[in-house]
Amino acid sequence: MQIKNLYKNKKPVISFEIFPPKKDGPIDTIYHTIDALKDLKPDFISVTYGAGGNTVNKTVEIASIIKNIYHIESLAHLTCVTSTKEEIENILSQLKHMNVENILALRGDFPKDPNFKFPDPLHYQYAKDLVTHIQSKNNFSIGAACYPEGHIGCDCLDKDLFHLNTKINTGADFLISQLFFDNEIFYSFKEKLNVQNSHIPISAGILPVINKKQIDHIVSLCGCHMPKKFIRIIEKYADKPEALKEAGIAYAVEQIIDLLSWGVDGIHIYTMNRPKTTRKIVESISTIRNVLTEA
Repeated sequence: MQIKNLYKNKKPVISFEIFPPKKDGPIDTIYHTIDALKDLKPDFISVTYGAGGNTVNKTVEIASIIKNIYHIESLAHLTCVTSTKEEIENILSQLKHMNVENILALRGDFPKDPNFKFPDPLHYQYAKDLVTHIQSKNNFSIGAACYPEGHIGCDCLDKDLFHLNTKINTGADFLISQLFFDNEIFYSFKEKLNVQNSHIPISAGILPVINKKQIDHIVSLCGCHMPKKFIRIIEKYADKPEALKEAGIAYAVEQIIDLLSWGVDGIHIYTMNRPKTTRKIVESISTIRNVLTEA
């Protein structure tokens, strides 16, 4: 099923994100993660894609495994800034052959290797260029990323919203948000989109923070705002790993319950391939999830 139809037929949509093993790692390790998540009955599972496409084969293979072996809808991430049109066309053909119907279209991060050879000129500068290419094939439901606090590479939220609307107008069917820790920021973002008549479904991206190192990495990558109550948790339990883990899970659960009560279209949990953490979160909202699904 195409994910755009999940949003039409069900609310809230609950989804997970996993990432492939490292380039030289055995793909079999991902089975343990999927096995541990499958009985939580996610509506779909997304599979990330490394910078420069360095996990492309594994991303395609894992998306196929999720769809064809586990019979869960899969969403294959696809980045474009380092790719040629021929390379993208080859990946699209593989995905279609493997019955994967959903793609998250992303510009992608720039490779850390200073000697990386980009296409010259670039075949794709922005995610909207990839959305346009995929849309022309008419074979896939297309997701795109959104940034409730604005993309870290964009100097203001209004400009970022303009670029987001371009992605929507060129064919994106649904959005998955960057992680955030303040729900009010997400609500404000959604209202701004609605004012612009962009009523596209959005899944709210939630990352359970379970260690201090994770927080430092997150802030360096996306600069997201941390509310005072979240900072208090980090400062109180920074040197108490188990307590911080418990508090981080509880904070994520609190965020999700509030989002579901507000009426969010979906929740997208960044699992970090930690199924035990994801299980605790989903089990904590199981009754609420059932009530909302039956409504």
